[in-house]
Amino acid sequence: MTETRYVDDIYGGADTETEAIAIAKQTRELCAAGCFPLTKWSSNSARLLATMSPNDQPVNSLREIGDTTVKVLGVGWNPHHDVFQFNYHLAEDPPATKRAILSEIARLYDPLGFLAPIIIKAKVIMQELWLEKLGWDDQLAPTQLHKWTVFRADLTNLANLRVNRWINLKENVSAELHGFSDASQLAMAAVVYLKVTDLQGNSSVALLCSKTQVAPLKPLTIPRLELNAAVLLTRLTLYVRKTLNLEQIPIYLWTDSAVTLAWIQSQPSRWKTYVRNRVAKIQDTLPGSRWTFIAGKSNPADCASRGLSVGKLLKHPLWWSGPKWLSLSQENWPTIEPPATTATHQEERPGLTFMTFAKTDSHPLQILLERFSRWVSLVRTLGICLRAISRMKKVPQSSLATPLSAGDLEPAKWLLVKYTQGQYFSSELKLLSDGGFLPKNHPLAKLTPFVDYHGILRVGGRLKNSLLDSQQKNPAILPRYSLLTSLLIDHAHKRNFHGGTQLTLAALRQSYWIIGGRVPVRSHILRCVVCARHRGVRAQQLMGQLPPSRVTPARAFLHTGLDYAGPVTLKTLQGRGAKTYKGWIAVFVCFTTSAIHLELVTDYSTGAFIAAYRRFASRRGVCHTIYSDCGTNFVGADATLRAEFASGSKSLGELSHLLATDGTTWKFNPPGAPHFGGKWEAAVKSIKFHLTRTIGEHLMTYEQLTTVLTQIEAVVNSRPLAPLSEDPADLEPLTPGHFLIGEPLTAVPEPSLPSTTESTLTGYKLLQQLLQQFWRRWSNEVLQRHQGISKWHRASNDIKVGSLVLLTDERFPPTKWPLARVIAIHPGKDGHTRVVTLKTATTELTRPIAKLCVLPIEDLDVSAVNPGENVQSTPKLPGRSEVRLTRSKKAALSRAQITRQSIANQ
Repeated sequence: MTETRYVDDIYGGADTETEAIAIAKQTRELCAAGCFPLTKWSSNSARLLATMSPNDQPVNSLREIGDTTVKVLGVGWNPHHDVFQFNYHLAEDPPATKRAILSEIARLYDPLGFLAPIIIKAKVIMQELWLEKLGWDDQLAPTQLHKWTVFRADLTNLANLRVNRWINLKENVSAELHGFSDASQLAMAAVVYLKVTDLQGNSSVALLCSKTQVAPLKPLTIPRLELNAAVLLTRLTLYVRKTLNLEQIPIYLWTDSAVTLAWIQSQPSRWKTYVRNRVAKIQDTLPGSRWTFIAGKSNPADCASRGLSVGKLLKHPLWWSGPKWLSLSQENWPTIEPPATTATHQEERPGLTFMTFAKTDSHPLQILLERFSRWVSLVRTLGICLRAISRMKKVPQSSLATPLSAGDLEPAKWLLVKYTQGQYFSSELKLLSDGGFLPKNHPLAKLTPFVDYHGILRVGGRLKNSLLDSQQKNPAILPRYSLLTSLLIDHAHKRNFHGGTQLTLAALRQSYWIIGGRVPVRSHILRCVVCARHRGVRAQQLMGQLPPSRVTPARAFLHTGLDYAGPVTLKTLQGRGAKTYKGWIAVFVCFTTSAIHLELVTDYSTGAFIAAYRRFASRRGVCHTIYSDCGTNFVGADATLRAEFASGSKSLGELSHLLATDGTTWKFNPPGAPHFGGKWEAAVKSIKFHLTRTIGEHLMTYEQLTTVLTQIEAVVNSRPLAPLSEDPADLEPLTPGHFLIGEPLTAVPEPSLPSTTESTLTGYKLLQQLLQQFWRRWSNEVLQRHQGISKWHRASNDIKVGSLVLLTDERFPPTKWPLARVIAIHPGKDGHTRVVTLKTATTELTRPIAKLCVLPIEDLDVSAVNPGENVQSTPKLPGRSEVRLTRSKKAALSRAQITRQSIANQ
């Protein structure tokens, strides 16, 4: 409440009426506890007003119906339309003195800067009056009076201005801050917008606030005025970010001055004092912001720097919503190169030569940390720079001709450590250097840190009397997340042959102590591509909803799943001299009742399957839908059988056409997805259980095995579909046989009881009643068992288009798994993706995500993962610059530039 209170006024809001009412009640009770009753409630919610101030309901109702505004910290607000309004009442006689004009200008209360294009004209008029050196009560000259009268008459149109209060900022949306700066010879302006994008990709842009200043009386060049406007924009953006608690969103700043942009993107020490101080202020205030060039006609800050009339401002989309392209995605933003200009060099300090870098960080060590992704390369480059500096200072025994030694690399290493500690532990270093002690609750207090004679923060510890090396006794302290920490972890992990978390951490602690080191080390190992390949963790998706055919009452085998089990060995005849041949078992499973039907097939050709299907349909009825695997997943089938049922084969088309003529639809699961057919896979498992215990190693003829399979079918169809109840009178559980013949198939026939008296329901109605009882028991007992989820409780490794994955294959080790790129996803009805289309080096495949291992980076140097494949992208470590040098000449050039920069800063 302290953040939304000003003196005796309290304001606030919520996303829903319920939340707003709860907050209002808590605020009233809290103030009432201190004897401060709250009155004069106002809201855009009639429900809240009726709850909080029922006695004032008639007054509030009038406010909601009409356009009456209330004051919120001096700003007019219309609760009914939820908009800000400006009611400016003019006196009858226009003022003719400087005092009276200033009094009327002060009445234009606009703390958020919505009226900046209008108020800046009043500010310019007031500045001109000061230049005339008029007294407070002196009469204005006719020219000045006419200018003020025209401006004053235009203010009567302010009553028509409406500004939406809500800026669409809520939960589950992404936001961006966009700031624009501009300057003219009369004024400087900065304006900030908030861009909000919801989950559907719809974006809206709202004006947050603006700030204007008149140009100083001392004449300045336009580039310097533009630079002052950029400083004004930086301060305004920082204030908006802190006020709205938008610390983690990206910030984009725009200017239409090529000179100002060049100044900001360069080293501050390159420029003269005036420019240097302001550039340093901009870079230090918002170090993570991105400055970009924009055309002047698309710059909304131009409206505030030059001024607009009230009539134009009312309908000026550039001012209220920014440029049209701002609401589009970043790919649609204009990419305009700033025009070349020589005015930049007018502010350069004489006698110095500087190199231009992509980043705005002023320290050369920061540039080195961002440019390199390998610890060894970084240390060697810095060692060469230090040797070159020593050569320039004419230090003895300093030659660039001799190779680098350990003595050259050690200073470079500790220079980087000292720089990083200065960035993250500056206050601790100062406190300990002055002889102070850290507070007990400080995170470093348990390490008893101290500063050595080199100025490096080290662990005190309790190993002073051990035989360890001095660096192992007192390792240097590093922050958990920094560029240097990432490089050291990567170096230790690879040097120990991609060791685990414990091994990598132990190697690091021989010289460095990373705060909470186990977390960043483990995180780095999880992102390591080589380790991810060998882990082979496959993607996983939430368990899907059961299809309607599984949960809707229907005739047995109306929806059927098909699978092949086998092969089994048959003999031609009983006795000696019989020949053997292979056969298969066609398993038909009812999706609704879980009943099974078994057919023995002596051949894996299309004709043999058609004959088996005809036998099945003649006894069980024609199916509406048949589900099966694509042939590569038929358990026990050989390569020929898989070729017959492969997706898209000619034989498969013939089978589908045959079934379609009977009104049957054949649906196939994705290739390589046996878990999609769990219904029939479970049936195959049950059949194999009984078959292995029945025949064992005995060879049987076709007739004998058919008899055994029929009996096994009866046994499986007599299994209970739900656990037995606790009722002692319930002796007969529900089985699939009840839906086939009305009782379990293995039950002994009941004796004939012709003398038994029948109930009132006889004949067909009695049969229908029995059938409905079966389905009622099925709905109450069987369906509830499918409610719980036994596995796949949550999604992991969410795959999207462009993800780089490994196609797992149990026949080969992880190093032989092919690399593939996801080119299309196929979400299910619940919106979750379980099947994707892949593109490998040779072909395109459709596979389930359970067969994929997602690599833990977006852009990957594939040649480092799977040698022999050529991919242009390279891996990026966290915090690295997007510009990466990959050629030896470019790397040498960058090192030469950094060397010159280091020499210049000495």
